[in-house]
Amino acid sequence: MKISQTDNYETIAKMNEHVQEIHTSLYPKYFKEYNYPAVAEFFKGIVGKPQYIFLLLEEDEPIGYAWIEKKAYPENAFKKQCLSVYVHQISIIESYKHKGYGSTLMDEIEHIAREIGAETLELDYWVDNAAARDFYKKKGFTLAREFVEKEI
Repeated sequence: MKISQTDNYETIAKMNEHVQEIHTSLYPKYFKEYNYPAVAEFFKGIVGKPQYIFLLLEEDEPIGYAWIEKKAYPENAFKKQCLSVYVHQISIIESYKHKGYGSTLMDEIEHIAREIGAETLELDYWVDNAAARDFYKKKGFTLAREFVEKEI
């Protein structure tokens, strides 16, 4: 097993299909159907920007990835400054799930966060995504904020 940083936006775009399918099935009101050309173009535009890190997990072939962001929150009248790593997406292909690969990838994300001096790891997931909730709880994440909405 190998984890490496990558700028291969095409591979990341392909690996994103599973994430997009989960989001679309749970929340079709918010999420578009997976469209490889559009997703590849999106990732092409952000890969290489210094705040983003893309990790690729491989076992002879790509089996998972993570998209993380270094976020420096400046001090203001209300909040203290903070350096954080925000996890935008993490995904393991279905046939490799429940074998420790997601935990290995998350451990690497924590290592990177410590290495850059981040104080926190942040992420969010959709409330109906029970698999994500259970995984992050197992990895020691606790609820810090709640986001609510009301349809008008």
